[in-house]
Amino acid sequence: MRLLFLACLSPKTGNCTTAERIRDHIESAGHTCVLRDVADFKSASEVAQLMNQDGPFEGALAIHIFKGGRLLLDVGVPFGVVFGGTDVNEDVKDAGKRGVMEDVLRRARFAVAFSAELKEKAEAELECGSCEMIVQAQGIETRASSHFSWSDFLHSAGVCATRAEDLHVFMLVCGLRRVKDPLYLLNAFSEWHAQNPLVILIIVGPKVSVHFSSSVYVCVFRSAGVFLAAERNQEELHAAMQKSFAMVNSSISEGMSAAILEAMDLGLPVLARDIPGNAAVVQHESTGLLFSSPQEFVSLSKRLLSDSKLQETLRREGKCYVTEYHNPAKERETYQKLVDRLH
Repeated sequence: MRLLFLACLSPKTGNCTTAERIRDHIESAGHTCVLRDVADFKSASEVAQLMNQDGPFEGALAIHIFKGGRLLLDVGVPFGVVFGGTDVNEDVKDAGKRGVMEDVLRRARFAVAFSAELKEKAEAELECGSCEMIVQAQGIETRASSHFSWSDFLHSAGVCATRAEDLHVFMLVCGLRRVKDPLYLLNAFSEWHAQNPLVILIIVGPKVSVHFSSSVYVCVFRSAGVFLAAERNQEELHAAMQKSFAMVNSSISEGMSAAILEAMDLGLPVLARDIPGNAAVVQHESTGLLFSSPQEFVSLSKRLLSDSKLQETLRREGKCYVTEYHNPAKERETYQKLVDRLH
């Protein structure tokens, strides 16, 4: 079977990693899966033209009901969709976008949500028609590079430290765009760094939004104790995570953060902003810590630094959670079965 698969493919982002992993699941069952970036198309008619010129395609799949799903409305073949997170959490607030997404769901054979909470919100916010709603958590696999240099990484981010092993590095991994809110903790963290120079925050990720990225660079440059590092490939990123003290997520909206789950798999404590997408995977004081303000983040971080038993609990429970609920083999089986429904 030959499928067209549309997703947001900004390099070295969670969306891109998820799309590539799902494509691999589909192709491991013997299908051909042509993965294309939604940014390459302005309308559904352009996708329909691609289907005619580069076909035949027998089915289609898209991640993000608005950005990807709307482009499948004229494809003329059975299709399925995967909720991204901002579609359900943000785009539903726009009546025009909500109408388009409901049209997509009425025509889709199935829709996949990364969590039961995301599925319930979609069903509450959108008219889904007869579309079958399926919950399948993201499958997580981590692999740290054996050739990674921590000192080179710190130097590239502008960190000057004679004894890197004494630093407590908090890492925030995200594409630089407004919904990830990378500046949320900036002032509070800088104030804390002034009191304790050994704590630093490193923001790692690609420039998804060029204009917003420029403002992030300006703000970070002016803030003591906060640094920016260029995006890394997955193996280098995982190695950097292993060297860090904790993973931070400060997003306004999340479907399911792969960075949080990868951190848990690597045995790294997680501190995440208390939003529905994060609360679905982070159980406070068990698999991680949830904060509702920058001040609470600092308070929890200080507690974590001084409490070795809490550190061990978060590492152990986070790892156990990912192993039990985010099995890539189960994810592979689910998507292979779903593709069969597009026949």
